[in-house]
Amino acid sequence: MSFSTQEDVFQVIEQVVPYTFKKFTSWKVEEGPFIRIPYKEAMEKYGIDKPDLRNPLIIQDVTKIFENSEFNAFKGKTIKAIVVPEGAMQGRKFFDKMGEFATTDEVGAKGLAWTKWEETGEVTGGIAKFITEDIKKKLEEEYHVEKNSAIFFVADELEKAQKIAGLVRIELGKRLDLIEKGIYKFCFIVDFPMYELSDEGTIDFSHNPFSMPQGGLEALETKEPLDILAYQYDLVCNGYEMASGAVRNHNPEIMVKAFEIAGYSEEDVKNRFGALYNAFQYGTPPHAGAAPGVDRMIMLIADSQNIREIIAFPKNKKARDLLMRAPSVVSKQQLDDVHIQLK
Repeated sequence: MSFSTQEDVFQVIEQVVPYTFKKFTSWKVEEGPFIRIPYKEAMEKYGIDKPDLRNPLIIQDVTKIFENSEFNAFKGKTIKAIVVPEGAMQGRKFFDKMGEFATTDEVGAKGLAWTKWEETGEVTGGIAKFITEDIKKKLEEEYHVEKNSAIFFVADELEKAQKIAGLVRIELGKRLDLIEKGIYKFCFIVDFPMYELSDEGTIDFSHNPFSMPQGGLEALETKEPLDILAYQYDLVCNGYEMASGAVRNHNPEIMVKAFEIAGYSEEDVKNRFGALYNAFQYGTPPHAGAAPGVDRMIMLIADSQNIREIIAFPKNKKARDLLMRAPSVVSKQQLDDVHIQLK
């Protein structure tokens, strides 16, 4: 939409999406305005930027509480904790199975520490011997750990600890049947970082390089790159990204500066993104929008766990369309028609 802001886009989504869902489902549909969760908060509380808000479990940071702990696996690490009310009622097999899940290649944990708060107030199981009276008191006072609760701990580097804890939270929600049923819960994830560090340690764009940085040119000139936020946002429903969008950069000066921070010269911008660069010279209105995934919406409305079930011609895991037999071998004539030569 021309001459629009992030707020304008949100208002349209909050009208269109609940209306669409209500029309085709008997489930309860949350009305707007939807809750807004900054990206940084989402990673801290849910370990993922598309949280399922039907799951009541929250990830908490307990690094400071264990800074003097004798438990070697916690030393020098970021420590995340998931408190599970009534979790102490589960048997040892449940905790062992969760440990096995956490150490799979998909999750990537070195281990999953845990402990129980018994009805008597006694701390038992797992790493109970490392829960000193001081640590126990802080967990109860600051993190509301109550009798019959269980706590799962993840210790690793910050980003890895967040990711592992996020996957453990999802799995706990499933295995303990904590996911609220018969409802669609929506949220906007906002305030995505404009930049991130690449594997080589250089500054790179985090998501969309053509989005508008919050604070405009001043932010680009005065802030540390990794502190700059962008007007980028996702609509999330029940753990799935359902729409993604941004306020687009429409100013050539801001565009050149944004790319300069990521290591591109103005000449690079002209050569690689000439269409936008040239169009901007004639004056472009502020504009914003979002792209909803209609197939994802249908998947959710159909209560399907697999998007392939609602797509007309789904590809398999090897990215092949078996019905159309694509991709397939092409003839020399077809290659000649489009002036392609194989070497």
